[in-house]
Amino acid sequence: MLIDEGLVERSREIGAYFKGRLERIEGEHIEEVRGKGLMIGVELTRLARPYCDALREAGILAKDTHGTVVRFAPPLVVTKEQIDWAMERIEPILMNGH
Repeated sequence: MLIDEGLVERSREIGAYFKGRLERIEGEHIEEVRGKGLMIGVELTRLARPYCDALREAGILAKDTHGTVVRFAPPLVVTKEQIDWAMERIEPILMNGH
């Protein structure tokens, strides 16, 4: 299924799009955005947990890891339109310090 439906290539393409959108956020507490495919982490200069809680309240599931990283791992079948929808909620939270 991964090969037949092109999910690996799709993960690369949509992941680059998502990562690029996250990299454009000008939040004062964002230190770095890194990732591979659709597994993307946003390194913060403060604890990630409050951000993840705020994201959850906005309808976005993210995991805090290593204390200061917000980890996003959407499904391989996510669309650009769904990423755009998510970014409307993610950007203000990461920009404004949750």
